[in-house]
Amino acid sequence: MNLILLGGPGAGKGTQAKKLIDKFQIPQISTGDILRAAVKEGTEMGKKAQECMNAGTLVPDEVVIGIIKDRLAQPDCKKGFILDGFPRTVPQAEALDKVLVGLGSKIDHVVSIDVNEEALVVRLTGRRTCKNAACGQMFHIKFTPAKKEGVCDKCGGELYQRDDDNETTVRSRLATYNQATAPLIGYYSKPGLVRPIKGVGGIDDIFNQIVGIVAGAGCSCGCKH
Repeated sequence: MNLILLGGPGAGKGTQAKKLIDKFQIPQISTGDILRAAVKEGTEMGKKAQECMNAGTLVPDEVVIGIIKDRLAQPDCKKGFILDGFPRTVPQAEALDKVLVGLGSKIDHVVSIDVNEEALVVRLTGRRTCKNAACGQMFHIKFTPAKKEGVCDKCGGELYQRDDDNETTVRSRLATYNQATAPLIGYYSKPGLVRPIKGVGGIDDIFNQIVGIVAGAGCSCGCKH
């Protein structure tokens, strides 16, 4: 079962990916994680990515695609995979299709976790993180507040709002998503791969929606999840 998770910042993709990994025993492939791994391992594509990072420039699509290709060719992806954070644009999706054809594979489902934009702003701007690096516990001023304002329940450390969780930055990230990534829904709707999910309610409720819809739609490997 080969999945792509789509959804704006704060939609809950990471949370659901972890639960899907446990359910289906397939790896989550995050662009950031595999870029760092390729650099650490010193692969050909990793070296090219390192050059860009050292120069302070964005890693070009062809390098990212190359690293994705290397990762998808690894044995643990034979049963399936979850792509989180990739593709981000239609050109990346087109390149991914070509890579998958070369590997004799294809995308089975594109799970689109839909959350109202204002709700995403509330989710992200309300997050608070423990400053203690050894702890890093997360809270939310509305949904999961600390027992004592500004103090971590777990270690007693100071809670703070990350720079990328302020409203100006959050709205900028959402605008970027709407412009560059949201068109992927149209791209993957043409072959009938999009499975829309309402990303509101309990985490388990959302997860059960995903499993139910994905399992009901079937997949290219012929398995019965």
